[in-house]
Amino acid sequence: MKKRLCSMTGFAREAGTLADGTAYAWELKSVNGRGLELRFRLPSGLDALEAPAREAAGKRLKRGNVQIGLTLRGESRAPLMPDPAALERALELATSLAARIPGAAPPRAEALLALPGVMRAEQVELTEAEEEARRAVLLAAFRGALDTLWESRAAEGDRLADIVTALLDEIEALCAAAGAEAANQPAAQQARLNETLAGLLGEAGRARFPEERLAQEVALLAAKSDVREELDRLAAHLGAARALVKEGEGAGRKLDFLVQEFVREANTLCSKSASVALTRIGLDLKAAIERLREQAANVE
Repeated sequence: MKKRLCSMTGFAREAGTLADGTAYAWELKSVNGRGLELRFRLPSGLDALEAPAREAAGKRLKRGNVQIGLTLRGESRAPLMPDPAALERALELATSLAARIPGAAPPRAEALLALPGVMRAEQVELTEAEEEARRAVLLAAFRGALDTLWESRAAEGDRLADIVTALLDEIEALCAAAGAEAANQPAAQQARLNETLAGLLGEAGRARFPEERLAQEVALLAAKSDVREELDRLAAHLGAARALVKEGEGAGRKLDFLVQEFVREANTLCSKSASVALTRIGLDLKAAIERLREQAANVE
């Protein structure tokens, strides 16, 4: 099966009819979760289905909170039979009541049989082979529902992949803009330092200020505001994130971790910024990364 980026949200339903005429329906609903959590809601007497169904789900799904329910309808098609004890009590009560009412007709059989509790479905005990066949049909239907759920999550994952790729493109463009702006920071810092010295010392005092000392100060400021290392790491993280999107299966946890690294580098870049323009780019970068975080939270 081709690996695809999957979302953690999806829905599936698989319905059918058992050999005895019982209608069944599996419903699977999946939402975001830190890990894989499976919650089953099964009819009484079918608890044995949970272990194999849980194993099958664990092989197909990596993350998400999954609600799994099975409903059975029309399973009581066994013939109705009178309950002798209930019928006897009803007959005694009706006869006693008729005797106390002058002119009352004796109780009719159809009226007695219509009373609640008088008729009951005859319980049919299934053989072990019949029980096994019943479970096999229900498990096969569950696997079909699981396939449908996976396809639902994968289809949503395809849309997620497009969104995440667009955000990575935006982050890459902002990193390029930050690199171009950062390259101009030493010259801008030297100009501001010259302007500050001229304001403090006057033009004549500035002319006497040693150029070597000025160069040292500019170099120190440039070193403190050098963001090349942060941009290099952001570029590496971008490559890793694109590889995860392409790899698809089980990328969610790794993508979560990478987003944290994106945030760390963007924060450092903003703290090192020595210009309003670079700070503005850094803030746009942080906003794009936050949108990436929101989308990564949906990835399996």
